[in-house]
Amino acid sequence: MWLKAINTILTVIVGIGVAVLLYWLLNKIAELLPSRLEDKIKPWLYILPAYLALVVYLIYPTIVAFIKSFQDATSTEWVGFANFEALLTNAGFQQTLFNTVLWMIIVPTVTIILGLGIAVLADRLQPRYENLSKTIVFMPMAISMVGAATVWRFVYAYRPAGSDQVGLQNAIITSLGGDPVPWLQQSQFHLNSLLLMVMLLWAQIGFGMVLLSGAIKGVPTDTLEAARIDGADERQTFFRVVVPQIKGTIVTVFITTLISAMKTFDVVYVMTSGQFNTNILGVEFYRQLTSNFNNGAASAIVVLLLIATFPVMLYQVKHFREEAAR
Repeated sequence: MWLKAINTILTVIVGIGVAVLLYWLLNKIAELLPSRLEDKIKPWLYILPAYLALVVYLIYPTIVAFIKSFQDATSTEWVGFANFEALLTNAGFQQTLFNTVLWMIIVPTVTIILGLGIAVLADRLQPRYENLSKTIVFMPMAISMVGAATVWRFVYAYRPAGSDQVGLQNAIITSLGGDPVPWLQQSQFHLNSLLLMVMLLWAQIGFGMVLLSGAIKGVPTDTLEAARIDGADERQTFFRVVVPQIKGTIVTVFITTLISAMKTFDVVYVMTSGQFNTNILGVEFYRQLTSNFNNGAASAIVVLLLIATFPVMLYQVKHFREEAAR
């Protein structure tokens, strides 16, 4: 354990040191230029590492995945749209798409509702208790998804009747005289998928709560007082005055959480490995790549995710530009 801790610390120190050294060298290069060119070139030199990282780790892999999606499993022959056709006509993959859509609909919507509710309720507390409650809600954000999923496996853990129940839910049920339930195997009405979403919501609500709370605090008090003077009650004031003024933040939180839900992998992989009708696109991609060794199908799944994400990203960019223009 100590060796891992030392390696982690050394990795952080070396990473920061290399970054500092890189920008120091770029600054020295800029200083060698004539003063007129230095002011123009220096900003581009500072953002050069970020652009290189985007090209190497995002743009290049995207192009490669797009090319391989039209090739066979070994990426040696062109097969056209055969990979897409095989996936989209497969009943199992259709169910995977449906599960992913459920994640895309439920997780962002519930994150907004609960995040907004917690933000409003916390803002009504005294400052000390407000900070404490927000800290508690936000704490899961500091835990990795793999670690959180491992913890939540114990919440849903199942042992046969008569055995000691290590799972929290089954321990409560059996203490009340009921029979233990294999929660993560309950695919009827997608109950197990919903239970997996609860884990992701537990980790994401803090993010939404912080942003929405900041937006609510930024609503001018003059508009709130004017609404109350006009006879609006608290519910009307909130939905007709506060919500329209924080619409931009609501959209940002929704889109960010939507993209997170679309890319979800670790939660499902750690807790069920996509079994019991819980499979989603991220897990299916991993399975095609590492278990089936099918580069074509795996790349086709990536392209489908890109196609689904692209309109969302366009809307987000459009939304940011509209917010900046106000």
